[in-house]
Amino acid sequence: MLSLIDTIRRRGGIARGSDLQRLGFSRSALARAVQGGAVERLRDGVFAAGPITPDIRAAVAHGGALSCASVLTALRIWVLPEITGPHVWLGAGRHGHTHPHCDCVPHYYRGTPPLGRTDLETALLHLRLCAGDEAFFAAFESAWRRRLLPLAARRRIREALPFSARWLVDLARHDADSGLESLLRLRLHVIGLRLECQVRIDGVGRVDFVVGRLIIEVDGRENHDGETKRHTDLVRDAAAARLGYRTLRFDYAQVVHDWPSVQAAILAAMSEV
Repeated sequence: MLSLIDTIRRRGGIARGSDLQRLGFSRSALARAVQGGAVERLRDGVFAAGPITPDIRAAVAHGGALSCASVLTALRIWVLPEITGPHVWLGAGRHGHTHPHCDCVPHYYRGTPPLGRTDLETALLHLRLCAGDEAFFAAFESAWRRRLLPLAARRRIREALPFSARWLVDLARHDADSGLESLLRLRLHVIGLRLECQVRIDGVGRVDFVVGRLIIEVDGRENHDGETKRHTDLVRDAAAARLGYRTLRFDYAQVVHDWPSVQAAILAAMSEV
């Protein structure tokens, strides 16, 4: 005889009551399991067994599936917008369900949400609709860097994009060290500036970008903090200067919150080297 708990867990930990009833589990059996604490009712007609993350629990309770930036962040993919609450895909024309402590960000994109969470490809496509081309591009390169996007997946994503946005996939690379690098390269590409990426210079090491005799380095929030790393950067910059290079460094706050100053500094430096 099938075990109710094992059946739910084999379906990913979440199941619709209608599907369970088709497998022979009665409403009364589900009610007893909920009353006994072995099964959790996430919302009317949807049940869970085993540990469920708070974001997925909230998404299901809201009536949809976790998607967009929430799924990408859980996969440790670089995401530009700060998440204020679970991003929930409800589907077109549907309404969310109120639930305690709800801070869900609803998405009404076409299609039928799965139970629980969307796949990576869907989450990336939803991120573009939610946060725009730049956020999509940075997350796409981050996912590729983490080896989460094989060729077939990249092709499917490209095909799913509007024709006018497919160039973002064509421009993407697999070796961007951070989303900040992705943003900087994309923004300079848009104004017609082409960069050499991940360049190794004898006596200096690998640098993020080179254009002419200008080196551009982008330091993420987690990198280059502390005196030791600061000293290493200064040594590298001095070595580059001996070879005739000028180095510009930018951090997260500059790239994300003060881009006009970053662009102006790069263009001014290029006119001088």
